[in-house]
Amino acid sequence: MKRFSDLSEREILALAISNENDDSRIYRSFADGLRASFPDTAGMYDKMADEELGHHDMLLDLYRKKFGDFLPLIRRQDVRGFVARKPIWLNRPLAIDDTRKFAEEMEIETARFYRRAAEAARDPATRDLLTKLAADEDKHEQLAHDLDKHITPGARAAEEETARRMFVLQYVQPGLAGLMDGSVSTLAPLFAAAFATHSTWATFLVGLAAAVGAGISMGFAEALSDDGSLTGRGAPLVRGAVCGAMTAIGGLGHTLPYLIPHFYTATALAFAVVAVELVVIAWIRTRYMDTPFLQAAFQVVVGGALVFAAGILIGSS
Repeated sequence: MKRFSDLSEREILALAISNENDDSRIYRSFADGLRASFPDTAGMYDKMADEELGHHDMLLDLYRKKFGDFLPLIRRQDVRGFVARKPIWLNRPLAIDDTRKFAEEMEIETARFYRRAAEAARDPATRDLLTKLAADEDKHEQLAHDLDKHITPGARAAEEETARRMFVLQYVQPGLAGLMDGSVSTLAPLFAAAFATHSTWATFLVGLAAAVGAGISMGFAEALSDDGSLTGRGAPLVRGAVCGAMTAIGGLGHTLPYLIPHFYTATALAFAVVAVELVVIAWIRTRYMDTPFLQAAFQVVVGGALVFAAGILIGSS
């Protein structure tokens, strides 16, 4: 890697041209990744990409007048001082807040680069252009920082609703499915073992095995259900991890009390944990699935009570 202070004026211009081309393509990638769900923000990124392309053309014209057509290959990663960033534009789906933060940081870095380059430039025309570009990048940095303020209230409300819907599809739904399965389906084996053995340690091992096994099973089932490309449900690995983790958590909640040596104390605490789990599930369904709380509570309680009763009956027989 070269130090910035060692770059010639020719290399500085070549680097600036490369940077503007890269930045334009990054903004185009942001726009492409956000267009389906956030069209107004995508339009802002398209506009920023066009401006970066205009900067590229101005720099290239100046370079050709001074140094001819040959453009040496020099990029950000070839010069010390530039921040190495993850290529978030390759991710799908794109997180809108991540793109805004990335754009803001990128523009701050680019503006600093142009100021340092202008200070190092000896040619007046080069210095003037680099100073102008630094001012333009300052405007871009502010635009990236206040991106949502440049969108109409109606468009912002639509984008917020889309973001909420995507959050529900990608995280809440698989998490809720896992929590319901872990909280309800593990009741039968746990309480069957409890009332069959009256051993808290044996009951804990059965509950632990049921929770972990259910978590693995649900995680794989969710991840393999679809790839998210058409449903908008996000990356399969993320959904599977969320679903599997919440399934295990749901099962472990009423299993952990059996670490208490006293059987009836552990069982009473497990009952209380089950009640809390069912209320939480009903609240999540009300909050994110628009299900009336009493209806959600009734459905969850009835299902949980049936599985709970089945476990006790089997364990007591």
